[in-house]
Amino acid sequence: MANQTLRFDSKLYRYLQSISVRETQILKELRQETANHLMARMQIAPEQGQLMSLLVELMGAKKTLEVGVFTGYSSLVVALALPDDGKVIACDVSEEYTAIARRYWEKAGVSHKIDLRLAPASETLNKLIAEGQSNTFDFAFIDADKSNYDNYYEQVLKLVRPGGLIAIDNVLWGGKVAEQAEQDNRTKKIRALNDKIHNDLRVNISLVPIADGLTLALKR
Repeated sequence: MANQTLRFDSKLYRYLQSISVRETQILKELRQETANHLMARMQIAPEQGQLMSLLVELMGAKKTLEVGVFTGYSSLVVALALPDDGKVIACDVSEEYTAIARRYWEKAGVSHKIDLRLAPASETLNKLIAEGQSNTFDFAFIDADKSNYDNYYEQVLKLVRPGGLIAIDNVLWGGKVAEQAEQDNRTKKIRALNDKIHNDLRVNISLVPIADGLTLALKR
C-alpha cells in the first residue's frame, strides 16, 4: 500500500508496459515510425493511448474531438475504440505531419471515422460552435500548442455535452510546472490552466500522473 504515486524508474516502467499495454500491430508500427521523427517527443505514450481508448469505450462515445493530431497515434487509438459510425473531428495545421497520420488511418481501416480539419484549431472549434454543435461531443483530447490551451479548453467545454469528458495532455510538463523558477510562457500557461481547472466547478476532475500528466475533466 502507498500513500502517494510511485516514481517509475526504467525497470518498473518496462514492467508496467509489459503487463499492461495491449498495442495492436498498426499502432506499434505508427509509434515506431514516429520514434524516428525529429519531433518524436510529441508522441503520446502507448499506455496513455490505451487509457483513452478504455475511457472512450466505457463512455460508449460516438462523437469525439481532437485538438492536435501530429502523426495520428491518439486519433487512431480513439477511432479504433469507436463504433463503425463513430466520428473523430481532428484539428491540426500541419499537412506534413498529418500525411503520416492519414496513411495509418487508411491502413487501419478507420479513415472514414476521422474528419481532419487543416486549419488553426481555434477557427475550427469556433466554426463548430457557430454551426450549433455545442453540447454534442462525448469526448475531446487537447494536445496542441500550449500557449492556446486555455482558449481550447473553453471552446471544447462548450462543445462537449454534460457528462462528456475532456482529456488534456502535458499538464505536468516534465515537472516544470512545480518549479516556480520556471517562468517561460508555455510553463506559465499550463500552470495557470491547471490552477483554473482545479477551481472550475463546471467540471469534475482528476489529474492522472500518466506519461506527462493527463487531466480528465468531466463536464457537469
